[in-house]
Amino acid sequence: MTETQQLIGSPLDELNQMSDFSAVPQSLSPLLTSIRRHLHKNPEIGLGEYETSRFIREVLEMHGLEVQGPFAETGIWVDIKGEHPGPMIAFRADMDALPIQDTKDVPHASVNDGLAHLCGHDVHTSFAIGVALILSGLRHLMHGSVRVFFQPNEEGIPSGAPLMIDEGVLDGVEAVFACHVDPTLPVGQYGLTPGPITASADRFRIRVLAPTTGHSARPHQSVDTIWIATQIMSNLYQLIGRVTDSRNSAILSICRIHAGEAYNVLPAVTELGGTFRCTEHDDRTFIREQIVRTATELAKIYHAEIQVDFDDGAPPVVNDKNFVKLVEETIIETQGPEAIFEIPRPSMGAEDFAYYLAHVPGMLLRVGTSSGPETSRPLHDSNFDVDESSLSPTAQLMSRVLIKVLQRPTNGSV
Repeated sequence: MTETQQLIGSPLDELNQMSDFSAVPQSLSPLLTSIRRHLHKNPEIGLGEYETSRFIREVLEMHGLEVQGPFAETGIWVDIKGEHPGPMIAFRADMDALPIQDTKDVPHASVNDGLAHLCGHDVHTSFAIGVALILSGLRHLMHGSVRVFFQPNEEGIPSGAPLMIDEGVLDGVEAVFACHVDPTLPVGQYGLTPGPITASADRFRIRVLAPTTGHSARPHQSVDTIWIATQIMSNLYQLIGRVTDSRNSAILSICRIHAGEAYNVLPAVTELGGTFRCTEHDDRTFIREQIVRTATELAKIYHAEIQVDFDDGAPPVVNDKNFVKLVEETIIETQGPEAIFEIPRPSMGAEDFAYYLAHVPGMLLRVGTSSGPETSRPLHDSNFDVDESSLSPTAQLMSRVLIKVLQRPTNGSV
């Protein structure tokens, strides 16, 4: 017995005997729970998910699946080929953890100091493994193929999605789907919305430079970089809703300020930085231009030099309305209308799943994972956890969705 088998048990032989979804083995739930707890206990940072990738590969190969990769350092995928001809679609999971200490007092808490799965990527990976295993047992229902892939470094900039695209993960793929945990929703409820569901997220840095330092008693004789930086910050905070259309969701936050050390010396350099987020592509370009213009003009007025640079993050995730409708119908058919939560407005958080949707249509589904105070903490909270009873039902739901997408009448595309 391998180390992975010791951790999660023997392969589920019942998967190969399924005739339809009514025959999905009950043992799938404890299997996915074991997988999720192992991943949660052993988190790895983006582009360093080597043991995570190895573990996923072994679980899939235990069940007879052929894994391809690595791609983009640690990414892998498996193609589930149906018994009937048709297009290829995909389901994506992210694997990386956050550089935050896990402070939960539970047996599956992180054992890696300073790293923790506090955004649910361990859960997303467990969903995807479940999807791969279910589809492998229901190939006779599939009119085409599903590529289930596991992506590194969702949290980083530059993120793992463009790297996976460069490695060919979307080659031949006509649609792509993903899930994200939502601790604001109870287990058994799913959040949907057509159009934007998350915002873009770009980082900016502004450096205000003076020819030399100055004396705090005589600021008029020098260039006060901190004072100039405060003028820039004040103006940046006024951009949203005054220069941009207030009807479009957008936000700018300054999160870092670095300047001098002495109490009586005006520093020659002051640096500030933060993020700006929006749900409209045009606003993203416009806000970026306004940041540069505001900083440059104010620095010029007060005789400072200025440096502005950006780290391009993910664009907004924009859900395809037809796929949202199909997912909604599937949820209602299997779990009833009470399982639907219509998301009233996009999250201002970001998701690099957006990069895939710039190439092919698809959608991101929010999955309720809360059942009490311990599983209702917000994403990135050091005590974040989920109710694991959401694992098997979500894997089955997304398997149904993917099979239905493949069964739709097509003219060469989904």
